[in-house]
Amino acid sequence: MPRFLIEATYTADGLHGLLKEGGSGRVEAVEKMAQSVGGRMESFDFSFGEPDVHVICDLPDSRAAAAVTLAIGVAGGATAKTFALLTPAEVDEAVRQTVDYRAPGA
Repeated sequence: MPRFLIEATYTADGLHGLLKEGGSGRVEAVEKMAQSVGGRMESFDFSFGEPDVHVICDLPDSRAAAAVTLAIGVAGGATAKTFALLTPAEVDEAVRQTVDYRAPGA
């Protein structure tokens, strides 16, 4: 299953919610969110400053990742960026892939 990194930054409302329910409450909410789209949360970590949260999830596909990111944004408690993660083996396959590309102006 593809892995995705979600980086989230809390809004003022999100920080008020975090103060109310604590970090464990957010972990439970994100676990439930990942499961609701057929995935699972691998890790959840808070950090100092932007972004406030780093989450790694196994999600079925990019549509599920987009749905998760949109749900976070529309809820209003945080803004999120989502990144597809590649394994070293996937990068090995990518560097062996032939690509027909011309740089601008070349």
